[in-house]
Amino acid sequence: MFEIGDVVIYAEHGLCRIDDICEKDLFGEKRLYYVIHPLSETSLKISTPVDAKKKKVIRTMDRSEAKDLLEVFGRGDIEWIDDAKQRARTYHNLVQTGEREKIAAVAGALMDKKLNTDQKMYDQDRKILNTVQSLLFREMAMSLGTTVDDVAEQVEERLLDGVLQ
Repeated sequence: MFEIGDVVIYAEHGLCRIDDICEKDLFGEKRLYYVIHPLSETSLKISTPVDAKKKKVIRTMDRSEAKDLLEVFGRGDIEWIDDAKQRARTYHNLVQTGEREKIAAVAGALMDKKLNTDQKMYDQDRKILNTVQSLLFREMAMSLGTTVDDVAEQVEERLLDGVLQ
C-alpha cells in the first residue's frame, strides 16, 4: 500500500501525488480510497479504491528501470501496421495494457515513422504518440532526474542510431 505524499502512476492521468487515504461509504459499502491529484493538474482530485481489482494506481519506475526502458527504443519490437485503423486499434490496446515496455515499443514505432519518413502522421497516430510521450516520458524524466525534453532527445538519438546502423 502507498502512503500519503507518494508519487504514483494513475491510469491515463500519469504522475499523481497521494493527498489522502480515507474510508468512504458508497452504497452502504465501506472501502479505503486513495485521494490523488495529477502533478500537472493540482486542482483535479481523484478518488480510487485502494483494493481495486484492476490496479489503476502503480508505483513509479526507478532509475534503473527508466534506463532499461530507454533500451527499448530503436529495437523495433513492434511491426508497423500499414492499415491505419488496425494500427490504431492494435497500438491503443498495447498502451492500455499498462506495460511500460509495450508502451515504449508503441512510442518507438510511431516516433521512428515520424522521424524517418516524409509521410504525414494520421490523427490517431499523433494522439497515441502525444499521450504516450506525455505520460511515459514524464515518468522517465522524474526517475532519471532530468527533463522530458532530455528524455525525448535521448529517445530520438536511439531511433536515429538504429537507422544508421
